[in-house]
Amino acid sequence: MFQKGLKDVVAVHTKIADVIGEKGELQYRGVQVGQLVTQYSFEQILYLLLNGQRPNQEQLQEVQSALLQNRTLPQHVQAIIDALPSEVSLMDAMRTGISAFCDRDFVRKTSNEQAIQLIAALPVIVARHYRNQQGLELIEPDANLNHTANYLWMLTGVSPTEVHVEALETYLKLTMEHGLNASTFAGRVTISTESDLTAAITSAIGTMKGPLHGGAPAGVIDLLNEIGSPENIQPVIEEKMRRGERIMGFGHRVYKTEDPRSVILRDKCLSMSGRDAWLDLATTAEKEIIRLLDKHKPGRKLYTNVEYYAAAIMRSIDMPTELFTPTFSVARIVGWAAHAIEQQQDNTIFRPQSVYVGAFSEKSC
Repeated sequence: MFQKGLKDVVAVHTKIADVIGEKGELQYRGVQVGQLVTQYSFEQILYLLLNGQRPNQEQLQEVQSALLQNRTLPQHVQAIIDALPSEVSLMDAMRTGISAFCDRDFVRKTSNEQAIQLIAALPVIVARHYRNQQGLELIEPDANLNHTANYLWMLTGVSPTEVHVEALETYLKLTMEHGLNASTFAGRVTISTESDLTAAITSAIGTMKGPLHGGAPAGVIDLLNEIGSPENIQPVIEEKMRRGERIMGFGHRVYKTEDPRSVILRDKCLSMSGRDAWLDLATTAEKEIIRLLDKHKPGRKLYTNVEYYAAAIMRSIDMPTELFTPTFSVARIVGWAAHAIEQQQDNTIFRPQSVYVGAFSEKSC
């Protein structure tokens, strides 16, 4: 059967995540993501995705220690990142930096050890190239900060507030994994050739770079900037609908009801009501936009997707738009690594067929 883009074609059996679009559910290792996000840290969920079980206290301390130790990039990786011209994009710098993890010490490690090192290194690579681009002094990692807080610290050189760390960590936990999406599939295809984990992650980053997959939700930022204040919501949205423009941040290809990630991010934003004016605007705007969509497009059932509240959270912590997709990747590298390791454990090389539709000649050359 031919299915362009392999849409709805089952390519793998996985124990990592289940995306149930009809019900609006997302599970990591059989656990509803909402339960994990509210009860577990980034580091705990990382361990669950990589190992298939929730960590005990000793295992958690081990993974925290490993992440901390691997925040310092190898000297040759530092040199490569520092040699990149400022015009090189952050996604390209990430791809280059990760591909450089091929030294003798790295290749001797187990797949799980390699995964932890790359997960720890990626935010450091992002922060290092970003500050180089801006002509800013490089910031050393802070051993007293967790994975999320240290990322913000290395980007800005300012101790992050609790509200900003809480908001960003919620987003990172929700986007660590999402089934066999384009970048995850690319990583599994690469490692199915018996290539290595570094090559698989590099392939995934290259795929995430494409705007159809990892494109930053800048359109949502533009929408909320255009609205500006609650009294402008109705006139701005009704004018966009009159012109036939898409309302950014609403609708999803997989979920036929509310995106569970959006629901959790909304709840997080509501819990911070009064603590951040931008998040207050986003939650107020969502309610009014859904009311207007129901009124003018009845039956369409358009709900907010994860990009809507992701954009709101990124804007609330003053993260520049060029950091959106790299930050998405800082989370999703956990899922990429988990899928690559799972592929290694029961491997068959991917080799789909193609149907030739070009010119045909009965005469042989």
